[in-house]
Amino acid sequence: MFSRSPALELRKIFTGVTRLGHCFLCSRRYGQYTMNPESSTKLSERPPFDRSSSQDSLDEVSMEAYWTELENIKRSTENCQEGQEAIVVKEPDEGELEEEWLKEAGLSNLFGESADDSQESIVFLSTLTRTQAAAVQKRVETVSQTLRKKSKQYHIPDVRDIFAQQREAQEKSPDDSDLRSVRTNENEDQGKDDQPSSGAVDNKEPIPRVPEDIPASETDINLEVSFAEQAVNQKELSKERMQKTRGNDASLPSFRLPKDKTGTTRIGDLAPQDMKKVCYLSLIELTALYDVLGVELKQQKAVKIKTRDSGLFGIPLTILLEQDQRKVPGTRIPLIFQKLISCIEEGSLETEGLLRIPGAAMRVKNLCQELEAKFYEGTFNWESVKQHDAASLLKLFLRELPQPLLSTEYLKAFQAVQNLPTKKEQLQALNLLVILLPDANRDTLKALLEFLQRVIDNKEKNKMTAVNVAMVMAPNLFMCHALGLKSSEHREFEMAAGTANTMHLLIRYQKLLWTIPKFIVNQVRKHNTAHQKKERRAMKKLLKKMAYDREKHEKQDRAANGADVPQGVIRVQAPHLSKVSMAIQLTEELKASDVLARFLSQESGVAQTLKKGEVFLYEIGGNIGERCLDDDTYMKDLYHLNPNAEWVIKSKPV
Repeated sequence: MFSRSPALELRKIFTGVTRLGHCFLCSRRYGQYTMNPESSTKLSERPPFDRSSSQDSLDEVSMEAYWTELENIKRSTENCQEGQEAIVVKEPDEGELEEEWLKEAGLSNLFGESADDSQESIVFLSTLTRTQAAAVQKRVETVSQTLRKKSKQYHIPDVRDIFAQQREAQEKSPDDSDLRSVRTNENEDQGKDDQPSSGAVDNKEPIPRVPEDIPASETDINLEVSFAEQAVNQKELSKERMQKTRGNDASLPSFRLPKDKTGTTRIGDLAPQDMKKVCYLSLIELTALYDVLGVELKQQKAVKIKTRDSGLFGIPLTILLEQDQRKVPGTRIPLIFQKLISCIEEGSLETEGLLRIPGAAMRVKNLCQELEAKFYEGTFNWESVKQHDAASLLKLFLRELPQPLLSTEYLKAFQAVQNLPTKKEQLQALNLLVILLPDANRDTLKALLEFLQRVIDNKEKNKMTAVNVAMVMAPNLFMCHALGLKSSEHREFEMAAGTANTMHLLIRYQKLLWTIPKFIVNQVRKHNTAHQKKERRAMKKLLKKMAYDREKHEKQDRAANGADVPQGVIRVQAPHLSKVSMAIQLTEELKASDVLARFLSQESGVAQTLKKGEVFLYEIGGNIGERCLDDDTYMKDLYHLNPNAEWVIKSKPV
């Protein structure tokens, strides 16, 4: 890949990396930085690897852009104050990690003082696939062993008892067949691909197989079957794994999502209570996927550090958004971040070397100080900001976040994506990781990736391909992971290539990453159904005890569920429109967009100005809390999946 052996030159760069560990976090006040004004000029030193003088070399696959960016970062901070302590992250033991994992997965009442009240967790466990259950069982065993060693006075259930209770609950439940009814017609031809786990990991029954992708559908992403189950089946079908590839856009497959008649669910479409369950299941599924593929997944515990409670740079995203929301209610992406992107775009995205060429160090330092003082007052002069300086400020903003944009908890998991065997599995892991990010981090990452794609769209002029942009941005998002690492040059080079690859995937497949896999949504539906049946059984006992007439109660239930609506007809509510209700006959071809069109065509006055994209059709209740439907949802198919839902037209919450 390089014209000469890089070992000697790499050593020079990487001896400076450990110094960066102090520089990045040693100061949160930019007035303390002493930047090198020469960083804005062409580097006079011989670069770590031979560089081509041809502009076309920017499009070649090399790590040059990464090392140049790393050098720019080092130069911009090399004179920061020494002597301040670097943040030391204490590594918890394995038992503590797994205990934290169970809490994050919503299964904390499987152990500890609340272990006696584990019925809710058992209901949740009944929705898991085999690989997901295996991942949970592995962590429960580790926690149980750790607690026993520490002689904690907790009730520690045997892991076999937990899953035995789950099996017993399933066997006793007279409504088990109803739980399985939440599967869609599209899922039925999969056999037992994502049947819930029987609980026992050592079950002799073979794990169901997923058919090998035929060439015509190689690019389809299957969202109906657990990713971990797909990985197991793929390993069974072939021992040879696809070689990890690295290269330009042409080397990455063009993955696509197959059409789903019950609608695609994206992040932001679900109610908070359902999204919480999605996060639980995503963490379990991610862990199961890494387990199946033999990749270690360890969450990094977030460290509380002292930060400023106001300002722009070096401020936690949540605090920054609280400030911004006082200025602009409903803000989801930091205003300074939005403004820096606007400033760069106003200077033309066709500028050659955009994002790659650093701004003048002294100007960037002064701009930081001026922005801190004048941004919220509205007196900052944006016309004086040069485009490359704005790009440097944008990258500086990302580097100086007290907790990385990809989150402290999951930064290592993002970096470990490079170790997964195929691009498809890497994409699946990134999908789950994006779901797991905090809202503020996820929204800001989305804005960043959309901006980077717009830069790439102008690559013919600015010479910034997806590979170039990925290599320039990777150090700014992943550098926190390198702080304090003492490893070989080979390991450092591996990490650099891996993070650049992950950044490339995030940019290339960003439109797919905000999709919630269908198998997870179905698991949420399943959990809701089981929970509702449990509540109904408790309610029936209460009603009987209070001597209520059961038949009267059931009549009330039927009325509440819209029993007066004829078969094959749904009643759609639109409380904020002039036509507040409409009975609509279901047909095979009726879509959510057709329902919206019927309502909007009858609007008048102010409501007539409503446009497509301002109001949406929702399914509410039944086996889902609340779900916004995409335009291509076939209503009859969704009705069969969730017959007890209500249908409401409304706008999305800000």
